[in-house]
Amino acid sequence: MKVAISASGPSLDAEVDPRFGRCQYLIVADTDTMEFEATENSNIMSGGGAGISTAQTVASLGAQVVLTGNCGPNAYETLSAAEIQVITGICGNVKDAIEGFKAGKFEATSGPSTGAHSGMGGGMGSSGRGMGMGTTGPAPQMQSPEQEMETLKGQTEMLKQQMDAIQHRLEELQKAG
Repeated sequence: MKVAISASGPSLDAEVDPRFGRCQYLIVADTDTMEFEATENSNIMSGGGAGISTAQTVASLGAQVVLTGNCGPNAYETLSAAEIQVITGICGNVKDAIEGFKAGKFEATSGPSTGAHSGMGGGMGSSGRGMGMGTTGPAPQMQSPEQEMETLKGQTEMLKQQMDAIQHRLEELQKAG
């Protein structure tokens, strides 16, 4: 079976990216052989429609299941229309996520795990609500406490990665200046 995983890097050791539509990479793996293909997500900086476009990419790659941290309503609808099962609340590294799926540790999600536009970057929108990179606000009611905990762990990991990248860039700028 082919599964698609939102990932922060192009290997099985990469962390699961908690964002689906704007994930850094999509890894499509065969659960029987563990052979995989990593595809850089060209939708990461899209002005809009990233979830739909990423879902279409997953469908074109032949995946039957998506493992991700969060999935918004447009992406969820597109994946469902393509008869692709969605499992949210996934965190940790990609290999462990695949192994957990193979072991039957995850249940399919019955709907989107975030609101529309929750993975968009950019500071404060004109509505005054923050739209930080990968932050999603409270988890929806349809998640079990365990799923919500996994979602929050994934969001925490993503924020840690962002903080590390910011710190690294600050150090580079200090050395250059």
